Amino acid sequence: MNSQRIPLTLPAIWNMSFGFFGIQFGWGLQMANMSSIYQYLGASESDLAILWLAAPVTGLIVQPIIGHYSDRTWTRLGRRRPYFLAGALLASCALVAMPNSSSVWMAAGLLWMLDASVNISMEPFRAFVGDLLPPSQRQLGFSMQSLLIGLGAVLSGSLPWIITHLGFGGGPTARGSIPHSVHLAFYLGSVVFLGSVLYTIVTTAEIPPDTSAPKAPDSDRSAAFQIFHGLLEMPHMMRRLAVVQFFTWLGLFCMWLYFGPAVGTEIFHGAPGSEAYQRGVEWSGVCVSAYSFIAFVVSFLLVGLARKGIGTRTLYRTGLICAGLGLISTCLWTRQEYLLISMAGVGIGWATILSMPYAMLTDAIPAEKMGFYMGVFNFFIVLPQIVAAAVLGPVVKHLYGGHALPAVVTGGVSLLVAAGALSFVPRDHSRPA
Repeated sequence: MNSQRIPLTLPAIWNMSFGFFGIQFGWGLQMANMSSIYQYLGASESDLAILWLAAPVTGLIVQPIIGHYSDRTWTRLGRRRPYFLAGALLASCALVAMPNSSSVWMAAGLLWMLDASVNISMEPFRAFVGDLLPPSQRQLGFSMQSLLIGLGAVLSGSLPWIITHLGFGGGPTARGSIPHSVHLAFYLGSVVFLGSVLYTIVTTAEIPPDTSAPKAPDSDRSAAFQIFHGLLEMPHMMRRLAVVQFFTWLGLFCMWLYFGPAVGTEIFHGAPGSEAYQRGVEWSGVCVSAYSFIAFVVSFLLVGLARKGIGTRTLYRTGLICAGLGLISTCLWTRQEYLLISMAGVGIGWATILSMPYAMLTDAIPAEKMGFYMGVFNFFIVLPQIVAAAVLGPVVKHLYGGHALPAVVTGGVSLLVAAGALSFVPRDHSRPA
């Protein structure tokens, strides 16, 4: 790849990042609604963790493979853009099919397809920043991605609630049937996902590879060998940062799995299939939108702070602490409105989680393996989800008495552990702490 990268304007950085708006729109619908979809189809709360296993397992398989091959691809469409397009087309199909699931296992199978497709689009987008931006603008680039992710999540999380309150949601839904508002939200999400990715593909050109550079000595080795070798050769800073990622995403997965059911049962006192439960799940979507809106606002601040050179590590630690305290505080409230206080803390953390670790990582990994190591780094997003999927079900059933809210609080504790683990990540002295 040509190593001469020139600084880009803010509109150009917006264009290259805009596809993340659609990716997050689709992912946000999945995060906010999959647990309730499973329960509408008859799953119990103790089944949810294992049913979500599709998401992390597909990420574990897909991310390094897509990263590896996108580093070595060059077509008329470019290096990363073919993967953006393929993932968007598949994800849009999965989003249309998901609310038409007739059984728990059909929904679980579609979740495999949806999550694999999202990963095909998302991982090359992370590497896109390293490809096109000079080191001085990478924190800005990831902050812009964070801003668009926040905007996509704001709209997608509250979409079923908005549709219902506009009079298009239908009445109470019997167990075994998915509400009409969810159908409409997923159909709209498929259009937004594909349209946003196409916008980036059309407006942003890629830098052609540097054909004069000598061929890498391992370029003729098998992909499996190169992936295994790359895992063994992870930079030291990346290894330490991976520990932070592990506990961060363990905490987030606890929230995504159990927050909706916790609101439906603990705050609205409903059971799956009841009108009270549906209102609770829709309110949890509003809460997701609230923390996403806070993240959207905070991302504007991060863009400004990034341009002024404010310390990445300090921002990241502050965000993790705010998110951890936000999740822990959910156990204090008995009124639905008070949950928005908790979501403010989660939103501050979410903005930093989506940008700061990647800004720290890009300067520690070789440019020619940017896509691969971005994929490997996301092992430490999916591994804690696999652990959670294997462990949380029995914990909720036997230790928490079938209640979802303690699992959300456990997620908050995990985020505080991640904030502590950040102290052991080596400092990059080329950027402020």
